[in-house]
Amino acid sequence: MRMSSWLKSSAGSVVVLTVIAGGLVPVAAQAQAEAATEVQDSGDAIVVTARRREERLVDVPIAVTAFSSEALAKSGAIDITDIGQTTPNTTIEVSRGSNSTLSAFIRGVGQQDPVSGFEQGVGLYLDDVYLNRPQAAVLDIYDVDRIEVLRGPQGTLYGRNTIGGAVKYVTRALPQDASLRIKGTYGTYDQADVIVTASAPISDLIRVGASGARLSRGGFGRNLTNGLENYNKDVWAARGTLEIGGYGEPVLIRISGDYTKDKSNPRGGHRLIPSLRTNAPVLANVFDTRGGLNDPKQDIEAYGLAMNATAELSDNLTLRSISAWRKDDSATPIDFDALPAVDVDVPGFYRNEQFSQEVQLLYDSDKLKGLLGFYYLTATADTLFDVRIFNTLAGLTAFTEADVDTETYALFGDFTYDFSEQFSISLGGRYTWDKRTAQILRQNYLGGGSPVFGGAGTAFGAPSTNFRGEREFKKFTPRASISFKPTQDHTLYASFSQGFKGGGFDPRGVGANAPAAIPGRPTNDEVAAFLSFRPEKVDSYEVGYKGSLADGAINIALAGFYADYTDVQIPGSVACTVSGLPSFCGVTSNAGKARFQGIEFEGRARLGQDLATAGDRLTLGATLGYVDAQFKRYITNITVAGVPTPTDVAAFRRVQNTPKWTASGTLGYSAPIGEGELSLGTTVSYRSKTYQFEIPNPYIDQPGFTLWDASIVYTAPEKRWSLGVFGKNLTNKRYKTSGYTFVVADPRTGVITNGANGLPLPALGTEGTLTAFYGNPRQVFVTGTLNF
Repeated sequence: MRMSSWLKSSAGSVVVLTVIAGGLVPVAAQAQAEAATEVQDSGDAIVVTARRREERLVDVPIAVTAFSSEALAKSGAIDITDIGQTTPNTTIEVSRGSNSTLSAFIRGVGQQDPVSGFEQGVGLYLDDVYLNRPQAAVLDIYDVDRIEVLRGPQGTLYGRNTIGGAVKYVTRALPQDASLRIKGTYGTYDQADVIVTASAPISDLIRVGASGARLSRGGFGRNLTNGLENYNKDVWAARGTLEIGGYGEPVLIRISGDYTKDKSNPRGGHRLIPSLRTNAPVLANVFDTRGGLNDPKQDIEAYGLAMNATAELSDNLTLRSISAWRKDDSATPIDFDALPAVDVDVPGFYRNEQFSQEVQLLYDSDKLKGLLGFYYLTATADTLFDVRIFNTLAGLTAFTEADVDTETYALFGDFTYDFSEQFSISLGGRYTWDKRTAQILRQNYLGGGSPVFGGAGTAFGAPSTNFRGEREFKKFTPRASISFKPTQDHTLYASFSQGFKGGGFDPRGVGANAPAAIPGRPTNDEVAAFLSFRPEKVDSYEVGYKGSLADGAINIALAGFYADYTDVQIPGSVACTVSGLPSFCGVTSNAGKARFQGIEFEGRARLGQDLATAGDRLTLGATLGYVDAQFKRYITNITVAGVPTPTDVAAFRRVQNTPKWTASGTLGYSAPIGEGELSLGTTVSYRSKTYQFEIPNPYIDQPGFTLWDASIVYTAPEKRWSLGVFGKNLTNKRYKTSGYTFVVADPRTGVITNGANGLPLPALGTEGTLTAFYGNPRQVFVTGTLNF
């Protein structure tokens, strides 16, 4: 199939089609879908182009779950975190104390810490461009073509290697004809969204398009100290696209730009215990807060440019180039203690910039298919923050500035050879070269905050950390898979893949706290060695079965996986003493070994069919994920008789953001109403107990819970307009997604130490910081769409 034909077909069709009457239960697409993934329901089979060629879904190995624009619209999905509800063994959430920073885990692998120095365990891609930092990465769903979630290490078909998996957000291609779409939403908490999308051909070869979005919502609660709405939304966003060629031409050039401005209020946490100094009680509404910090004003701005170019060199060879530049700036005040007092207040700035270039050469013949690629990324990530603990000592502040630069090159390739119609094998490999350069400054101030944040404090003592360090990391990571088809409707496969994530520097580390083994004042190299952490690696094995049964009415995918995870990077923040003063320090360790094993099931069944329209009348979808995630070795320093002693605490640690069980079920019904269609859907999803940190915490850990969503959508003939009513979290379940803890606990077991009043003793500040953040409450909204 020529690339131009593929581009033409994918632009005009629904992509990765799983429409279960508004549900988000996806087709279990199995592919390392570096390329665009198109799904067409032909009645007998689902056809995909996940590996740059047309294949039935049942034929393609390796796991990816995909959501089409139609499925997302019919379920009322608001932002990218919604897809985590129905994706097995996946957690996608808003990070603590944030409205727009993303935290993602797949099969136990991820990264919760958003500061510079720590690379994501799950990669996020916007139109095949890797987003190097998690800030401004909670992407709102508008003008979207599909979203894909790939589980397991990715690298042999990707520009940037990701050790845990990838989330791909793909925007719509421009149609050949002029179009205009207007979408409006109004709902509870004064939700009011307007999205306008327009495109037009300039000539036979050139098309332009743009989308603008105004997304707003009142708060779920209030800040009782400053009167601001809490958990509100105030976003302006836009995208623009210029396309040249395609639609039968051998060359397609797509130039795109996007811009997001988020002026939402700071997201304040909910205290889980009364304040220990002022006796402020726990608030009744978990979405209310008392945090007094609102300087600097929260402000997130993100923008970027990209050029995707594809050229057919011959019937067998295609050249592809992906060039991109991105930048984002965030001002984020976080009041850890969630009280008016300046007990543990952290104003911060995040400043990120990146440039990437990827080149791919694709080959497609009767027996052999695959690609070779080159990838380059250079990126800067600057994090600046105060830790203000005025309650402890008037105006005591620990200021940190951590500038971490990344430069990486990679060569990668992946090829599949079909020995026969039943037997095929795929081999791939990647060589990655990473370099991290860090410059970290830590300085104490007395009498107020640091000058960077407008404070009047005076520097106290010499900097506790002031160094520049550099490390290089190199690794070859292979991939192999084998598949066997006993019949055309059944596929058995087995695969092995290796993932790698480079090491780095802890931006919150304190050089003055270097091990006692370093005599006197440590040198710059000794401090750099102390603050650095090693790369991590995972060996992942997977076996699976996929089948299309009952003439395509039932499609299922079942996979089992096993992973050995070594040198796991575990960042943490603890109370400490610097230059004789209480402070806040980073402690990052490579946990040693972990083992993850589990199963994943996804299925879809057509239970009824209207013979007059050949349309599905009743559908059932289900997903199930199970993961047994355990640390096998976790070495940390435990102070014994005043001496730091390496101790294995694996028996007392848990894998964070990884519930043992995830499950969902969606029942949908659609019926013709005249020449239009009425669709009804309901989805129930379940997640078992989730540990927010590696050390169990009975206050912040979230017990198992269930969410219930429902929708009803009418679509007019020829999709000229639609009207839908959506309900999210209809039982109004309160569930924690993250939190902060700075109380005294046993460093080995994590058991929290309580005082005479039965409340935890504070480890940092005087009020005791145990603060939680919650998922969205019940929301009901109406959405109308007009197409011209």
